[in-house]
Amino acid sequence: MALELKDTLQLPKTDFPMRANLVQREPARLAHWETLGLYDRIQEKNSGTGKVFVLHDGPPFTNGDVHIGTALNKTLKDITLRYKSMRGFRTPYVPGWDCHGLPIEQKVARDLQEKKQTVTTAELRAKCDEFSESWIAKQTAQFKRLGVLADWKNEYKTKAPAFEADIMRTFSAFIEKDLVYRAKKPVYWSIPFETALAEAEIEYKDHTSIAIWVKFPVPTDEAKKFGLPTDKPLSIVIWTTTPWTIPGNLAIAVHPEADYVVRDLGTESIIVALSRLPAVLKAIDKYEETGYGIQGLGKGATLEGLQPRHPFIDRPSPVVLANYVTMDSGTGCVHTAPGHGMDDYQTGLKYGLEIYCPVGADGKYLDDGRIPADLVGLTTLETVEDLEKKRTSPANIGVLKKLAATNTLLHKEKYVHSYPHCWRSKTPIIFRAVDQWFVGLDKNGTRQMALGEISKIAAHQGWIPAWGEARIRGAVESRPDWCVSRQRAWGVPIPAFYDANKKAYLDAGVARAIADKIEKLGTNFWYDAAPEKILEGVKLPAGWPAPSMLVCGRDTLDVWLDSGSSHAAVLKHQQGGTQWPADLYLEGSDQHRGWFQSSLWTSVIAFGQAPYKAVLTHGFIVDEDRKKISKSSTYEKPQTSDAYIGKLGADVVRLWIASQDFRDDIPISDEILGHVGETYRLFRNTFRYQISVLNDFDLARDAVPVGQMDTLDRWALHHTAALLRECTAAYDAYEFHRVYQLCNQFCSVTLSATYHDILKDRLYTLAANSPLRRSSQTAIHHIFQTLVEILAPIVMFTTDEAWSFATDKIEYATGSVHLQDWPVAPAAWTNPEVEADVTALLRVRAQVNEALEPERQAGRIGKALDAALVLTVSAEDAVFRGLEKHRDFLPELFIVSHVTLTPTTGAPPTISVRPAQELGYVRCPRCWRWVPALEKTMHGDVCPRCVQALSLI
Repeated sequence: MALELKDTLQLPKTDFPMRANLVQREPARLAHWETLGLYDRIQEKNSGTGKVFVLHDGPPFTNGDVHIGTALNKTLKDITLRYKSMRGFRTPYVPGWDCHGLPIEQKVARDLQEKKQTVTTAELRAKCDEFSESWIAKQTAQFKRLGVLADWKNEYKTKAPAFEADIMRTFSAFIEKDLVYRAKKPVYWSIPFETALAEAEIEYKDHTSIAIWVKFPVPTDEAKKFGLPTDKPLSIVIWTTTPWTIPGNLAIAVHPEADYVVRDLGTESIIVALSRLPAVLKAIDKYEETGYGIQGLGKGATLEGLQPRHPFIDRPSPVVLANYVTMDSGTGCVHTAPGHGMDDYQTGLKYGLEIYCPVGADGKYLDDGRIPADLVGLTTLETVEDLEKKRTSPANIGVLKKLAATNTLLHKEKYVHSYPHCWRSKTPIIFRAVDQWFVGLDKNGTRQMALGEISKIAAHQGWIPAWGEARIRGAVESRPDWCVSRQRAWGVPIPAFYDANKKAYLDAGVARAIADKIEKLGTNFWYDAAPEKILEGVKLPAGWPAPSMLVCGRDTLDVWLDSGSSHAAVLKHQQGGTQWPADLYLEGSDQHRGWFQSSLWTSVIAFGQAPYKAVLTHGFIVDEDRKKISKSSTYEKPQTSDAYIGKLGADVVRLWIASQDFRDDIPISDEILGHVGETYRLFRNTFRYQISVLNDFDLARDAVPVGQMDTLDRWALHHTAALLRECTAAYDAYEFHRVYQLCNQFCSVTLSATYHDILKDRLYTLAANSPLRRSSQTAIHHIFQTLVEILAPIVMFTTDEAWSFATDKIEYATGSVHLQDWPVAPAAWTNPEVEADVTALLRVRAQVNEALEPERQAGRIGKALDAALVLTVSAEDAVFRGLEKHRDFLPELFIVSHVTLTPTTGAPPTISVRPAQELGYVRCPRCWRWVPALEKTMHGDVCPRCVQALSLI
C-alpha cells in the first residue's frame, strides 16, 4: 500500500516537551532523585576511585528565608561538586547551620517583650533553639528546591551538643597555649544589642559627625614651668569627631619629633603643631589676620608632662608622647581617652593612666561621681532615624553645651568620613572599655604561623582569585587581639568561674572536662546546674577554690569561634565521609575578615596548620545601578531564592549565576534574566532537536566509525572536542561564565546556524539507514552526550530530563545524567585538516547567503531551495580546489537546489543566483528541491534522489 509522501519522511519525533514549565516540573524531578537516592549513588559510584574532594560548607545563619545572595553561594558550591563528581571524585558535602548569636536572641527577646512574657535564661535559650530549628527546616527545603545536592541527614548545626562540645574543646586549645587573658580594653560595642562586636560584624559607612576644636587651658604655673607665655590665657587645642568621648579624656598626645608653636590670637594664645597651624587658623577664621606673633616651642618631646586642665571636669589632662600622631588632620594634639580607643588604650598603659570608660552598656553616661550631673543618662546612640534626619546624639549635644558654657569650644563643623557601624542594627558603634576575654594573637608566634599558612596556600595558587591572598594577609596582619567574649545568653558559654572577689578561673583541662559533659547534655547544662554539679568529678588545678565558692560566668563565645571551629567539629570527625583539611572553602569576599580568618586562627592554634588547601571567593549581588542587594536592603519585591525560582525556575536562576564572572560583583535585573532565559531556551531547543532526530537511532546497531563519517560530521565532532577541552579547563579554573559563553556560542553558531541547519535535508529525506544519515546521527549522538554532560552541573534539572528522554525515551529514567562520568573526546574527533576544509567552505557559504538575500528581498525566490547557483572561481585558487573536492556536497551546504561550479582564469570569483524555476526545473513535492525532471513511483512523482530513498522503504 502506497504511503503519502509526508509519511515517508524521517521527521523529528520526541516526547521531550518544547515548553520547560520549570516551576511546575522541577519539584517532581526532585522527588524522583529522592527516590533514586541520587546523592548516595553518586558517592558510591566514586567510592573506589581513591579520589576525594571536600568542599566544607560555610554555615548560613538560621534566621530567615534563603536570600538570593545565599542562593548564589550554594549554587556555586553545587556546580563545583557536581563537576568534581563527574570527574571521578567522591564529593562528600555536609551542609551546615550557624545557629547561635545576637540576631536570633534579639528577635526572640523582642517577641517575648511584645507578649509581656518573662523567662529564665534557660527558657530564653530554648526558645532561641526552637526559632533556629524552624528556619533550618525552611532553609533546607529552599536549598533543595534550588537543586542543591547534599548529605542532609548528616548536616551539622552549631547548636548541636556534640558541636558545642568541639567549640569548647577548640577554645581549650587557646587556653592551653596561654593565649587567653581577661582585660579591660576598648572594644567595638553595639549599643542596641549591648554587646561587643567582632571585627567581621562591623561595616564602614559614610557618616556625618560633628568635628570640634577644643581648648584645654594651661594653668599659669604650668606655663611657667615649661617656659610658655603667660601674658594671656593659653590653651592646647585638640580636634575630635566624637564629642561624646571628651568626658573620658585623660591626656593629650603629641608627636615627639613634630614641631609645635604658640600662636597669639589677640585675646588668647593656642598651642598646635606648626604644620597644622594654617588649617587650624582657616577653620577658626583667623587665617587672614596679621600682626600676631608665633613662638616656636621646638619638638613635641619638650611638652611631655605639661598639665593642661580638662575643659569642664576638674582634673588635669597631661601631655604624653605618641608616634601614631599624624599631621594629616586636626591640630597635631590628639585627644586621648584610654577607654574609647585602642591607640589611646596603649598610650594609657604606657603612662599608667586609668582605662576609664564613663559610658554604660546601654550607651548612656554613668553616674560615677565624675561625670557632670547634666550629662548623666544622656545616650551616645545615634539611631537609624537620627542618621536619616542627620541628627547627632544627645550625648554629643550635651558635651557641646558644656564646652560652650566653659568657653572652651574653639570651633565646630560637620565632617563626613567613613565610620564603623554595627552590621545588624546599622547604627554607629562606640569604642568602649569593658572587662572581656581576649586571645593574644601575637603570643607564641601565633600570628606568624597564620601568615606562614597563608603563604603556603599561595604557593599552590590556593587563593582564588589571587588577590584574596593580599586581602586575608592584610586582615590577619592588622587584627588586634581577638575579643572572644559576648554578653549574650544564646551561645556557647565561656567556661570561666569567679570567686566572691570576681577573680576569674579558667583552665584548659577543666574546660575539656566540661566539654565532655556538654556533648551529652548540651550547653543548657551550664545555665541549669550549680558549679558543684558542673565540676563534679573534674580535677581542679591547684589554687582553685572549692566549687561551692564559685559562680559560673555568663559570657558566651564570639559566634565566629562557633563557625570557625566547624572544621574541627565536622572534618576532624570525618562527618559524612569528609576529611581534614578541606580541599576548598567557598564564600563571599567579605569572609576574608570573617569565616576564612576565624577558621584559620582556630586551626593554626589547635592543629598547627590551615583547615583548607584553597579558598575561592565570590562578589555580591548588585542591581542594575551596581547597588548591593543585601538582606537588610529594602526592595519592592522579595530578594529571596524562592521568589526568583517561583517565577523562573531553578535552572534559569542557576544558569544566570553561572553566566556571571562571580569573582566580581554579580548584577541582576529583569533584562539580564531575560537574556539568560533566551539562552536557556536555546539549550533546551538544542537538546530537543537532537533527541528528536535520534528517535530511530541505536548506537550499537547504527553507529558509523569516525573514520568513515561524512566530512561535515567530522567537522562537528572536531568542534565538540574543542568545546569539551575548553569547558573542562574553564570548570577546573572555576570560570563557569566561560562554560556558559562557550556552550551558548556552540549551540547558536556551530549547531543551530550551521550544522543543524545543513543537516535537516539529509536527516529528513534520506532513507532511514542511509550511511550519510547514520553518519550524522552518530555525530549528533556524540554531540548530545557531550553537551548534556558539560551542562549537567549547571542546568541540572533540564539536562537530567533530556538525558532520560534520550536514553530511555521516558521522563524519569532509572539512571541519571548526574551518575555519568565526565565526557572524553576520542583522539579521532580532532582533525585539523577537516576543520580547515569545512571552514573554507563555510566562508563561501556566508558569501552565498549574502548573494541570496537580495533575491529574496526582491521576491524572486522564497526559500534558498528555490535558487540555483553558478560559482565562477579561478582554477588556480585554493577555494576552487576545496569546492571541487566537495562538489556533490555544495547544494546541501548552501541549502539550494543546484550548484554549477565554473572554473576561470585570473578573474575574481563571482556568485550568480537564478530562480531554479526559470531554468525549467520542477520542485520535488517530497524534498522541495528543484530538479530538471521528476520520476514516477508508487508514492507519486519525485526527484531521483527521493526515488532512491523510497526504494529502501
